[in-house]
Amino acid sequence: MENSQKLALVREETWLAQYEAQIQRRFDRYQEAIREIDNFSGNIIEYASVHNFYGIHFEPWRKGWVYREWAPAAKQLYFFGDFNNWDRNSHPMKKGARGDWEIFLPFEHYKDSFIHGSKVKVHVIADNGALDRIPAYIRRVIQDEKTHDVAGQLWFAKDFKWTDQSYSTKKSLKQPLIYECHIGMAQEKMGVGTYQEFEELTLPRIQAAGYNTIQLMAVMEHPYYGSFGYHVSNFFAPTSRFGTPEELKSLVNKAHEMGIAVVIDIVHSHAIKNVNEGLNEFDGSEDQYFHPGDKGYHEAWDSKVFNYAKREVQQFLLSNIRYWLEEFHFDGFRFDGVTSIMYHHHGLFMDFDSVALYFDENVDEDAIVYLQLANTLIHSFKPQSISIAEDMSGMPGLARPIAEGGIGFDFRMAMGVPDFWIKTLKHKQDEEWDMFELWHQLTNRPAAERSIGYAESHDQALVGDQTLAFRLMDKEMYFSMSVLQQNLVVDRGIALHKLIRLITLTLGGEGYLNFIGNEFGHPDWVDFPREGNDWSHQHARRQWSLVDDPLLRYAHLDRWDKAIIKLANDYQLLASSPADQLHLDPDKKILAYERAGLIFVFSFHPTESFSDLPIHVKNPGKYQLLLNSDETEFSGFERLDGKVKYFTDEHQCIKMYIPNRTVLVLEKL
Repeated sequence: MENSQKLALVREETWLAQYEAQIQRRFDRYQEAIREIDNFSGNIIEYASVHNFYGIHFEPWRKGWVYREWAPAAKQLYFFGDFNNWDRNSHPMKKGARGDWEIFLPFEHYKDSFIHGSKVKVHVIADNGALDRIPAYIRRVIQDEKTHDVAGQLWFAKDFKWTDQSYSTKKSLKQPLIYECHIGMAQEKMGVGTYQEFEELTLPRIQAAGYNTIQLMAVMEHPYYGSFGYHVSNFFAPTSRFGTPEELKSLVNKAHEMGIAVVIDIVHSHAIKNVNEGLNEFDGSEDQYFHPGDKGYHEAWDSKVFNYAKREVQQFLLSNIRYWLEEFHFDGFRFDGVTSIMYHHHGLFMDFDSVALYFDENVDEDAIVYLQLANTLIHSFKPQSISIAEDMSGMPGLARPIAEGGIGFDFRMAMGVPDFWIKTLKHKQDEEWDMFELWHQLTNRPAAERSIGYAESHDQALVGDQTLAFRLMDKEMYFSMSVLQQNLVVDRGIALHKLIRLITLTLGGEGYLNFIGNEFGHPDWVDFPREGNDWSHQHARRQWSLVDDPLLRYAHLDRWDKAIIKLANDYQLLASSPADQLHLDPDKKILAYERAGLIFVFSFHPTESFSDLPIHVKNPGKYQLLLNSDETEFSGFERLDGKVKYFTDEHQCIKMYIPNRTVLVLEKL
């Protein structure tokens, strides 16, 4: 093939040359899939509209409600609920040619019984028995507090009045500064937080912190709270444990008024295996939505794996994407478990130490096409949407346009960065930190793919792991965070916490993510109520009172986070070109670089400070301090005079006093 005709991914990434045929085949399969979709539905947006056909809908022209379900292998379906006194036999559904079942309820006969807030189920008779199920496309699911019985709930609330028509995600797309959060654990109370509490109490904190994007976890309905929202049962239902759909819409609307984009974790990598609540064996077969046999079971997650090749499954998942964008005005998605989606082995026990592993028989090419279709839909339906992939395999082209041979995501999570910090803190003494390795780990990423850098996310906060703050300060966080006392462990921890976060922000990617509360060094891990902890909410909340207390040093870390996020916003740091290294001294543990016209000078030395240390800069002139981690407002020791100006010498260097465990940010006047 002529070089000019090669896909850009192959043309620009010469190390992929021997896999040109596989990459071209992926692109060809995608194009064939789009052609089939266009022939079948006209376009991908219409293809992703089956949620408006299946499920429960009022049809004005027929003057009544229709309920439709796709269940090709089922023998008989019965619709029942409050409207018919839970009679499993009185309302049989009729089966159509494609395996669709349907029942119509005339308004005049059911206007007083088929009402807002009433509960429904579908009784399915199939090869796996006669079971009561939740409609697959149901929009709301509730659990009885006494009996724990789960049922679908009719939700006929009046249309929500949106006021976000003028909102644009341009700033978030340019450099997403993401605040990852969980509605239920966002409050300090010993209980489950609500959408309304988040809107009223938490959104103002996020706005004040300067983040331009929130990433909501656990929005899709899941029966087990402790799953962190990753065992989804009802894909079209926002979880009712946090409140009503209108309260979720209000939250999104308010965020948009504040200039904040809202993306959600979307879980299309697997589904809960529960028969009572979820899709598993809905029509009696094991392969309706999922692969049959072992291929359809995710051993590590104890869940079911979608069959992405099946048209009805594609439409279910793509319609799910459109639904969240359209109905709730979400601005995009962080796709969970993309590694699991892309490979038949789900990335389990894999090191991905060979390029061949990205193109061998273990790659699920149907799943790759699905991800390409998902990104096509997202950017067709809402062009300013944000799509982020969570992949630990390093799949080439994941965050490149499909036309270039990529998979089409806007960003990929830089999952190696938090792993690097954990390994460093666990296995190296401070004096063993390697500046060359640090620079390499934070800057080694595909030039044409944008990454979301982060020092820690919810993964590092879970029980069995530790947050960076806890890893740095351990139990001293509980006893020695007063501003009225000095503690060497806390001093070290706070200093490194500040350095780690700023160097990750400025080197680690084209976007940045922080998990709720970690910006101020929240002391606790995350542990949801479960039998093993006597169903306690002690560690499934955020203790805002700690950061609000001026006598505690959590407030100092919070001020630092606000300062670095403001720096990123003011100078569009992450939207600028990658950093240029200016100085690296492995013995003195000094690292300096330039990004967005600013000079960053880091000292990771545990004990020594250095006087008149020359730092070469690209532009001669006069420089001044813009940000200094050693200031007392950030729990520093005020060892520098912020008013001093720095002039370049004949060697185009500025000479500085650099205290140990400090970062200095300079700007040319």
